[in-house]
Amino acid sequence: MAHPTQLGLQDAASPVMEELLHFHDHALMIVFLISTLVLYIIVAMVSTKLTNKYILDSQEIEIIWTVLPAVILILIALPSLRILYLMDEINDPHITIKAMGHQWYWSYEYTDYEDLGFDSYMIPTQDLTPGQFRLLEADHRMVVPLDSPVRVLVSAEDVLHSWAVPALGIKMDAVPGRLNQTAFITSRPGVFYGQCSEICGANHSFMPIVVEVVPLEHFENWSSLMLEDA
Repeated sequence: MAHPTQLGLQDAASPVMEELLHFHDHALMIVFLISTLVLYIIVAMVSTKLTNKYILDSQEIEIIWTVLPAVILILIALPSLRILYLMDEINDPHITIKAMGHQWYWSYEYTDYEDLGFDSYMIPTQDLTPGQFRLLEADHRMVVPLDSPVRVLVSAEDVLHSWAVPALGIKMDAVPGRLNQTAFITSRPGVFYGQCSEICGANHSFMPIVVEVVPLEHFENWSSLMLEDA
């Protein structure tokens, strides 16, 4: 998760997020090179006497500053479109989870099981145990198996919400009356935090998302215990 004074994005926990990190670095390097070139031109124009009589009329330089930005835009657009298609691809998910946004909590339903569902509320500050994160911990975590394609169906019961987990590279709007879907594959076990990323009312900042990634056998044990408790 993010920490104070952090520069950059969170460490990736899914292949899509790794691609997003690579694209971020790629685009940032292009922006850095453009900024350096523009700064050099500004300094040169301010500090140099303009004595070249052809400086005001040069077909070659006009061709260069027309073609070069087009090439740069292509270098940015192609990997961006590739990642967009990767994020939209859903191939044979092993498990489907429906996430419903409410004011102001999330409810999860494991649609592959008959009666596996629960509400997920933020743990109040006074009830936190040592090691838990304030405003980020939930009383029930969304548990998913490691290295398995997971499809998440996202909707809302009342107003607009947004289901977002930065480490997984996921941000999907929850719209009342509409069922959006996204998918992810986790590449390492752990606990990953997110929050509602849509301004949904007074307690908007108090409906966290906690995704716990565990090995498949642990997930099966957890689902069995949840079904027994239900």
